[in-house]
Amino acid sequence: MAVLYLGSCDTGRRPTDPKKFLAPYHMDGVLKNTVSFRDDDRTTWRRFRNTDGQKVAQLQQFLFEKGFMPRGVIDGIFDYVTQASVRLFQEYIRTIEGVESTLPDGIVGKTTQGHIDRWKASGKISAWAAASITNPSTEYTQWINLLRKAKTHYSENPNPILEQVIGFQRPTDTRKVNDWHFDPKETHLIGIRRAQDLSQDRRDNDDIFILLIRGLVFKFWGSTDSSQGMISRRDEAFLVEGQHKYRFGWHKISVERKIYRALKPYRNGVLVFRDRDDDNALTESDLNEGLDTNTNQTINIHWSGIGRSNWSAGCQVIAGKSYINHLDELVDCSAHAASGYSVLNSTKKKTKGAYNVLADLIVSFSHSDINHVYYTLGRESSLKLDEGLRVNYAFETLKRMKNI
Repeated sequence: MAVLYLGSCDTGRRPTDPKKFLAPYHMDGVLKNTVSFRDDDRTTWRRFRNTDGQKVAQLQQFLFEKGFMPRGVIDGIFDYVTQASVRLFQEYIRTIEGVESTLPDGIVGKTTQGHIDRWKASGKISAWAAASITNPSTEYTQWINLLRKAKTHYSENPNPILEQVIGFQRPTDTRKVNDWHFDPKETHLIGIRRAQDLSQDRRDNDDIFILLIRGLVFKFWGSTDSSQGMISRRDEAFLVEGQHKYRFGWHKISVERKIYRALKPYRNGVLVFRDRDDDNALTESDLNEGLDTNTNQTINIHWSGIGRSNWSAGCQVIAGKSYINHLDELVDCSAHAASGYSVLNSTKKKTKGAYNVLADLIVSFSHSDINHVYYTLGRESSLKLDEGLRVNYAFETLKRMKNI
């Protein structure tokens, strides 16, 4: 059987102008004007290649029907959405069905095709297919209600941070509180900031992230705060709390061997405070100094290895070691999660683990007319998690994922 992977094209479906096809996805850095897909787990380029018949379209139809590619277009081209959806199918086999030998690598070889054939024969459909914004989980509804209450509260009672955002006059992807948007049709990522005022040269990955997508809730961990050891300047950036608009994009766009998928500020950059007093923390004195007068285009949302160290120079970073799925079950990715760039290649057969799950859900499950994510950053107290969810929600969630 033919192995299908990124760049495979059915008969007659190979684009005549690869550069034009890829242009909407390759807008940044060295990706511009490229004619091949970027397979970031393999740190390699995948050219468009012909595959006899309609195998890719059949694969896409399967992924759509089984609930792994609600966003996808069935066009016979194995693109980034198809790759992400295949990895989600493989992750579902690995975690929900318990077939640990399945590696979520986005490549359809003999093993993955065997699972596809099994699912076709049984008529099985994933639990994700049943979830939607009209049939959300209980926790999803709790989160949307909590976020809407936070907007109502801070619209009427803006704190000093939000007042500075309101007063900022230049275009920015950091949204004023009255413009916060919590439509369930949108894809929402929430960052819960903890211990940002503790002075640390190398900050711990001690924050959590909540993904709300198509009525489902997934939880991840990492850091919302910068680690001084990752940046040359002393006044490291701390992203402003509130809501920000991000788009699908890439990280390390100037270093070819390190390019991988990430979320980037949508158009104008986001707002940050800086560590003006160089105490390696975000404190009242930094807030009193005011916002950086320039918007920041480099505060991405990206991978941070397995969580052993914090790779943030101001970005929001996600560990690959573990996550909590839609069933509130802890998922261990440590057997295949890479600790760093050096083991992301075809020989080692490692992936970015839990971070890929986050990125793949966003790529595959966001509605087809949406090319962005709303990222809301807050603290346990400011979002009132104890009232809206449960006492010690953030701490207990983090402990579950870190102590696996």
